[in-house]
Parts: sequence; structure tokens; C-alpha cells
Amino acid sequence: MTTGRCHPRGGSRRAARVVAADELAGQSRALLDEGHRLALVACHDDGGALRCVYLFLAAAPERRVELHVHLDPVRPEVPTLAGLSFPAGRFEREMHDLFGVVPVGHPLPRRLVRHPNWPAGWYPMRRDAGDPPPFALDSEPYPFLEVEGTGVYEIPVGPIHAGIIEPGHFRFSVVGETILKLKARLWFVHRGVERCFEGRHAEDGVELAERISGDTAAAHSLAYALAVEDASSWEVGEDAQRLRALVVELERITNHVADLGALANDAGYSVLNGHALALRERMLRMNEQVTGHRLLRGAIAPGGVRLRALPDLAELDTIAAGAAEVARNALRNTTVRDRFTGTAVLSADDAAALGCLGVVARASGVPGDARVEHPMCELPVATVVHTEGDVLSRFLVRRDEVAASVELVRELCARARGRTAHTADPPGDAATPVGGTGVVEGWRGTIVHRVELADGRLTRVKVVDPSWFNWPALPVALANTIVPDFPLANKSFNLSYAGNDL
Repeated sequence: MTTGRCHPRGGSRRAARVVAADELAGQSRALLDEGHRLALVACHDDGGALRCVYLFLAAAPERRVELHVHLDPVRPEVPTLAGLSFPAGRFEREMHDLFGVVPVGHPLPRRLVRHPNWPAGWYPMRRDAGDPPPFALDSEPYPFLEVEGTGVYEIPVGPIHAGIIEPGHFRFSVVGETILKLKARLWFVHRGVERCFEGRHAEDGVELAERISGDTAAAHSLAYALAVEDASSWEVGEDAQRLRALVVELERITNHVADLGALANDAGYSVLNGHALALRERMLRMNEQVTGHRLLRGAIAPGGVRLRALPDLAELDTIAAGAAEVARNALRNTTVRDRFTGTAVLSADDAAALGCLGVVARASGVPGDARVEHPMCELPVATVVHTEGDVLSRFLVRRDEVAASVELVRELCARARGRTAHTADPPGDAATPVGGTGVVEGWRGTIVHRVELADGRLTRVKVVDPSWFNWPALPVALANTIVPDFPLANKSFNLSYAGNDL
């Protein structure tokens, strides 16, 4: 182990150590063998020097381990971990595109974030990047893998879609109606969210965090708040954490109810989608009554939580009963059930190898849940798992999580004893750099934020949305699925294009 090199202190929940580049693979392998998963990789420009941070998470007991690697400023390189961890290879490609760090030995070193018109040799996350040079058109064509053979043809879809969604390009290689291979190309609108955090006071960053992904404002703001509190040794009590958990559960219910209807709609049962959208609207109105905002913004901030009221449990029960009815009617329809069953199967082995999270993982029998594995307070969480890995399993996970979340909200309201706000005084700002992490189970899956602070201001924020881990699983699940089932399969994953610059 290398000594004498500094790394940001702080983070009561983490163990951080500096390692040499040639020690990285060995130490990472040991952590993976001990049951950790690679949750985040972040590159840092410390002003003339680059540093990579690898965050590994494990549960039972909860562990958070960081490996810090200082790079040669002239030739910034890291040995690739792609052979140890599939997500590591994608994080490395992202670092190369944004910071110019070369993953030595990477089996697929082509760009991930950088699009053809991005100027070559310009790395926007470097402190000396300056204004972007002129962008060219089609200066570097993207090398899509061509599938050849008798009767094989391609169907390009996007990046502009008929719906109001972020742009994404899907290229299908097809025989008849059967998909042989799908390639998804994302990052058409890169907003530079992580760079926008830099220089803000830590308490002001939450306004940006809750806008990372519009349908996940509560979970992202909570992950950010927990990271700031971890870095600052900012003690927030159990009562506040339970109210925060309540807000995140309302967000889970809101989105799962909408997805139940959308999945039925993609199988041709549009009237159920109408019922589900009416239920979602009732949830949005409840969200506004509870927090003052339909998307639950403004309730969670570093140091505490503030609600306008507790949820109306009678109304919540009515919504839950309506969601159960939507699911029941969908599955009673033989056409819908046939379309769901056996469609776009993701096996447990593939889900685990790809590092899938949340609904996608639990529908394939991989039971990870940050509420259990990385709890911020004691919660009576009932983790829902189904095992078939098809559209039906992903539908059933959502159905059952709505019911489980309603029961959890009821318990959290009882423990709140009528209180709707809790705040804790902030500690003094530390002059030396400090780092911290926040881990939250959002409605799509586990969200991780990692922050570094100096004098109370953000020097780096790294965000990992569960969609980052789940996007590569969609093409795997779609192999041998027919093209008409793509919208149904895609909706069953329901990944975020905009979750941190996707």
C-alpha cells in the first residue's frame, strides 16, 4: 500500500486508502471476492493532478471502502478492471471521455459518452478544459457492430422519438421479426450536471440534485444530503431519517402506479392506462399536499426534512386498492398475460454479472435493496423478489412494491407521531478537503452520490443513477425477442435517459 499521499478525510461510514496504480487490480479483486460491488468510479482534477476514486459497497455488515489512485499528470493512466467487473469497464470509458484518463488494457476502449462531433482531445471535466473548441459534424463516425448473414437487416430507431423523452438511438439487427442484437446509443444531450455542482455551497447543491432526474427528485436529493452529512459529520436523527424515507416511498408509489398502466397500454389495454394515470394524478396531488411540490422537491435538504403534512392514509389506501385492481385486470386478460410471460428474459446470472440494480435485478431473483443493505435508519422493509426475469416479473415486482410501500408509509406515519419537520444545526466548515457518500434505494434502484467539500463548498460531486447499471442489460434481455415487443420490454425496464446525463 502506498503511504504519504493524501486523500480527503471524513465520511464516518467509509474506509479510504491510497493505493498505487499497480496495486489497484489486486486490491479490487480482494474486495470483490469479499462480497463488495463496485458502486462508483470518479475521476478528480485536484488542480494539476488527477486522482481516481473507486467506491466499493457491501452489506451484512454494511461496508464502504474507497481506493484512491493518484495518476501521472503527464500520462494519466489506470490499469483496466474490466476483466474483474463489467461496470468498471464502462466507468473507465466515461473517465477517458471526460478526463482523458487512459484505461490500459481495456478490451473495448471506444468512447462511451463522447459523440462524433465532440472535439478530439478536449476533456470537459478537466479544470483547464476552457471553452469548447468548435464542434464538427460527423468527424468521427460511431463504429456500430454490423451483424451479417442471410436475411439480416437493420432497423434504426431514434435518437428523436415521437414521445416527449430524452434522445436515444437504438439500432436493431433483425432476421424476420427476431432481434439478433440491439445497440443503444445514449448521451446525446450531455448537460454537465456534475460540473454544475462545483463551487456551490454544500447546502445549496440540493436544488441541483433534485433536478438530476425529474421523476426521482426525492431519492436523488436524499442521496446528496446523506453524502454531504457523511462528509461533514453532520448528525441527523432517526426521526428525520424516517420522514425522509416516507418521502422516497411516496415517490416509489407514484412511479410504480404509472408503470403498471403503461405496461398494460403497451400490450394494447389502454383503458387500464387511463385508470393508472388517474391514480398517479391523485398521488401527485398528495405529494403536493405533503411537500408543497407534485414531484416532491423542497422537502429534503442537508441537515433535515420539512413536510407540510403527513399523507392522508385513507386516500393512500384508495390509491393502493386502485393499483391492485389495475394489476389484477391486466393479468386476467389472456392477451396481456401472454405478451408479458417469457418476454425479454434477463437471467439471474446475467443480471448479477452486469451489476443490475433495483426492479430489474429483483425481477431476475437478485435481491439487492439499499434500504436493507445500507440503511440510514431502522426500517421494516419487505424486499420484493420475483425470479423469472421477464416482463411479467418486472410487472409483478412493481405491483407488490406498491403494496409494500403503502404499508411502510403507514408505519412511518405512526412513528412520526404527528411531527412533520426535523432539522439539525450544521457543523463548522472544514478547511481541509472532506469526502462522503450517500446511498439510497430510489424507485428504479440504488442511487449513489459521492461529494468532496473544502471550506463548505463542493469541489466534486459524482452521481450514479441505477440506470447506469441497467442500460447494458436491456440488449441482453432483448436477444431473440421480436421487434414488436421492444416497446413493452423497454417500458418494463423504464430506464432514465436523463439520470445524470444519460
